[in-house]
Amino acid sequence: MTPISRSGLGRRSLATLVCGALAAGGLVAAGVAALDPGAASASSHREAPLISGTPQYDNTDLYAFVSPDRPDTTTVIANFIPFEEPAGGPNFYTFADDAQYDIHIDNNGDAQSELVYRYTFKTHRKNGDTFLYNTGPVKSLDDPNLNITQTYDIDLLRLHNQKLVSKTKVADDIPVAPSNVGKASMPDYTKLRNQAVYKLAGDSTTFAGQADDPFFADLRVFDLLYGGNLSEVGRDTLKGYNVNTLALQVPNYMIQESSKQPIVGIWSTVQRRDARGYYTQVSRLGSPLVNEVVNPQKDKDKFNASSPWDDAQFLKNVTNPELPKLIEAIYKIKAPAEPRNDLVDVFLKGVKGLNQPPNVRPAEELRLNTSIKPSMHPKRLGVLDGDNAGFPNGRRLADDVIDASLRVVEGELLGQKTGLSDSVDKNDKNFEKSFPYVAEPTSGSRGPLAKGTGSNVKNQLGDALQTGSGSTNIMLIAGSAAAGVAGVLLIGAGVMWWRRRMYNRAY
Repeated sequence: MTPISRSGLGRRSLATLVCGALAAGGLVAAGVAALDPGAASASSHREAPLISGTPQYDNTDLYAFVSPDRPDTTTVIANFIPFEEPAGGPNFYTFADDAQYDIHIDNNGDAQSELVYRYTFKTHRKNGDTFLYNTGPVKSLDDPNLNITQTYDIDLLRLHNQKLVSKTKVADDIPVAPSNVGKASMPDYTKLRNQAVYKLAGDSTTFAGQADDPFFADLRVFDLLYGGNLSEVGRDTLKGYNVNTLALQVPNYMIQESSKQPIVGIWSTVQRRDARGYYTQVSRLGSPLVNEVVNPQKDKDKFNASSPWDDAQFLKNVTNPELPKLIEAIYKIKAPAEPRNDLVDVFLKGVKGLNQPPNVRPAEELRLNTSIKPSMHPKRLGVLDGDNAGFPNGRRLADDVIDASLRVVEGELLGQKTGLSDSVDKNDKNFEKSFPYVAEPTSGSRGPLAKGTGSNVKNQLGDALQTGSGSTNIMLIAGSAAAGVAGVLLIGAGVMWWRRRMYNRAY
């Protein structure tokens, strides 16, 4: 009997088949991978060393504005989890179960919370024996095919001098809109989004779920300010990425101190529970870009753990900012003289006569005058362009905070007009005209197939591309999964051929 051959020929033949099968699967997997968004190495969303490693607790942006279609109300939007890749399964994006997501309202300018809206979440799983986020097409938020779901509660805390006065539950077990897995999984995502908008007592409204990231900017600013010669501007680095959104709309009178004092300060925080059950604040956000480009590295984590009441410790970062010096060194635009009291007025107190409350204590908050009606024709530069309903009087979704902030930092309020811009003037998606206003999230199935793969693979698979049926109701959702199955079959056929060949040679 001749022993089974272990020559290089046998190994190469099998290896060729295996590699060919894997390559076929790899091509289709590459084909369904979208071309955008590209990888990002830095972000204003990842503003401090510690929080950059825990995205579930990272508050990426905060918005507050008088609702354009309901001017008797104020809408607050807080976003979390930066750079959500739409196709980032199988574990898609959820709020943390061990966190308190808080929206703070300071309605008298004392840098303390008088009201706190606290969101807490709970994750539910229907079937632990599958890797799927959904086991079939999802047609409603209570669809049994939606395997991973979340619900949330909202508690309203009333405080005086930083001490709890009362706590009221205003929402209980409200469903969260899921991540937009793709067209096969969620054929009518708008319907799911609408089902997640809930009316609360007192004419308030809430929403929690995934959304398109409304922040638009060229974040290559961190490549030594747009490439050192303004060659790196004009690209919306956040195009195609999603975030998790909390949106709350409340009547103005509920958050104002009084009709005579309608100015409120707003910020958001996240507290994370440790192993002993205690909560520690790990994220904080008020005005945009403060912890990114105002605070130096040594203060970033400290800022995230701090409260506005204690912001005097960061005052020098505002009065003697680093950014103008960096711009002067690179572009020879003279930095305004220090101390920068103009920045203190705008970002720590509010603009006098516009959104500065009486007897204000300087603190980093997003300040909004709720008595100013929405603009009929909003201007992206807000107050700088004569639109007092915009940034820094609160922050609307379409406000161009990068351009406005660059110009203020470079001394626009002191008479030095530079016209600085990142050349990204609007979001890649249009915002909604009604609550929750943020655009729907980009679908995980967005984007074309790689050139030359789509029709060929469909023709090769033929009848295999049929909708599944039966008790599990699991569909063949992705072409890459089909390619994987085809690859396994090819590998199996190769192994059988190799064994038959070796058997025939042996006998």
